[in-house]
Amino acid sequence: MRALVVGYGSIGKRHYEILSSLPQILACDVITKQNLEMIQTYSSLQECDLEQYDYIVIASKTSLHYEQLLFIERNVQGKIILVEKPLFSHYEQLFIARNKVFVAYNRRFYPIMKKIKKLCSKDICYYAHVLTGQYLPQWREAREYTQSYSAKKSEGGGVLLDLSHELDYLSWIFPSMQVLYSYDAKVSDLEIDSDDLCVVIAKSNQTLINMSVDYISKQFEQKITIHLCSSSLYADLKRMQLVQVFKDKSVKKYDFSRYERNYSFKKMHQSLLFKNQNRCCSYEEGLKVMEYIHNIQERRDG
Repeated sequence: MRALVVGYGSIGKRHYEILSSLPQILACDVITKQNLEMIQTYSSLQECDLEQYDYIVIASKTSLHYEQLLFIERNVQGKIILVEKPLFSHYEQLFIARNKVFVAYNRRFYPIMKKIKKLCSKDICYYAHVLTGQYLPQWREAREYTQSYSAKKSEGGGVLLDLSHELDYLSWIFPSMQVLYSYDAKVSDLEIDSDDLCVVIAKSNQTLINMSVDYISKQFEQKITIHLCSSSLYADLKRMQLVQVFKDKSVKKYDFSRYERNYSFKKMHQSLLFKNQNRCCSYEEGLKVMEYIHNIQERRDG
């Protein structure tokens, strides 16, 4: 199979390196204006022959996803396309009929997330609390934070879009999730014009869900707390550790820290390449996340 990666920023480079290491990929080329040694590059989608590729990864700025996906959909068919998260910078109704499109919500492939979903499916869930926060100036320390796309609303930045992983895995674990209340705003002294704090209250059947994501936490946090009928789950995604506490105070501990950094990305790519795609975020599911985001933004701007 031949692969094409559109964009060669940090995430595009990561996709390229992973795909180039897979034996199923005979060649991997890149769309970028950078001069890269030993890599076949094109400056635009229009410049290259898309027909020669079986697998296309859109890893450009979020604000470019819509036009690039539309161009590919109009010009080729029968391709597998993976779009980096979030799907678009704002909700769009783009009908896909000629290709198979997926969204790169790789946290579904975290072993710890698979375990959480399995435990939740076997019990009654009362409450789920998700907390994700990291101080934006410390996020990409090699680059001035004010120049990153995260700081710029016009480029698809902002905590709600940037940290949409949480909306995806919550709706994956709790499929009928509906947002009841949200608060999304810029509240800090960061020199950005995008939102830096978002709080969501949602419900899925009998499960109440509380999600908080931000750019303002001085200590990096990625935690999930879930209260089931028979036990409570305490997950630390930073350390990849899960603690299950039962009614009788007994404790079960799970450690997933042995999995290397690119494990979830490799598993995601392999699932798509081998067409074992049930666990991947489908285009429709990615649109559902965009619908959540749109409704939250509507509440904010309204």
